[in-house]
Amino acid sequence: MTKVGLIGVGNMGTGMSKNILKAGHELTVYDVRTEPLERLSRLGAHAAASPKEVGEASDAVFIMVLNVDQVKEVLLTENGLLAGLKPDATVIITATIGRSQVIEVSELVEAKGVSIIDSPVSGGAPGAAAGTLTMMVAAKKELFEASLPILEAVGKDIYHVGEEIGMGQTVKSALAVLIGTTYAGIFESLTLAVKAGVKPEMLREVVSTSVVGNFLFKDTTENILERNFKGQSNIGTMYKDLSLAKSMANDCGVPLFAASAAFELFQAGKAVNPDEDNWTIIKILESIAGIEVKKTD
Repeated sequence: MTKVGLIGVGNMGTGMSKNILKAGHELTVYDVRTEPLERLSRLGAHAAASPKEVGEASDAVFIMVLNVDQVKEVLLTENGLLAGLKPDATVIITATIGRSQVIEVSELVEAKGVSIIDSPVSGGAPGAAAGTLTMMVAAKKELFEASLPILEAVGKDIYHVGEEIGMGQTVKSALAVLIGTTYAGIFESLTLAVKAGVKPEMLREVVSTSVVGNFLFKDTTENILERNFKGQSNIGTMYKDLSLAKSMANDCGVPLFAASAAFELFQAGKAVNPDEDNWTIIKILESIAGIEVKKTD
């Protein structure tokens, strides 16, 4: 049993916390909201009053917040995580915060004698709940191997993508480019088919057995047909991930033609329906085309 901490118990962090407890680890959690802490306390977690308290109780701490500003706040304030961690402890950044940002954070963490793992994840809230997250881990090989029992509590496909901090975020940004452009293609394909008179169920069936009939297509299309637009994958997260990918591409001098177009779609969707999921973008295309993609039966 390892003493594990987790800071940021939203949809992702809550699922991860439950699986850490299931794996038999002692868990201390912190969030600015009390409701999720109370729920996890009933399952056996200890609810801390500050990030510092999480550090004092933990050998390794996951940070699962939204962005680098929140990561720095968690780490560096007077009652922050670094004030409580022992020098031989490990910080595991599972938040997607960008390559240059995680390198900056790593310097602050390592200056305190604390180890750091750069490991953004993919799989969303369903993957977090099921313990099947894909993890892109950048860390020294020895630290990676020593941390595997903890990582395996929350992830299924765990890849050691490199020893250099920042490589995890780099792989995540490359993945975000593909996911974002795939979403854009799904939305346009559905809109075109329905506008031209094809039943969306038929398109879903055909595409599902084709070379591009992947999970993302099936899941996204099903949610659109059922008009389920809240509670699974908030558009703000994908928007942030694409923003980070574009920033990294700018640093590297790489043009992102398709991803830039997808980014504009996500920016529009976030502006119109900021509290809804990624597939809320279909509503914008529906409005332009004068149709609605929904079940016809």
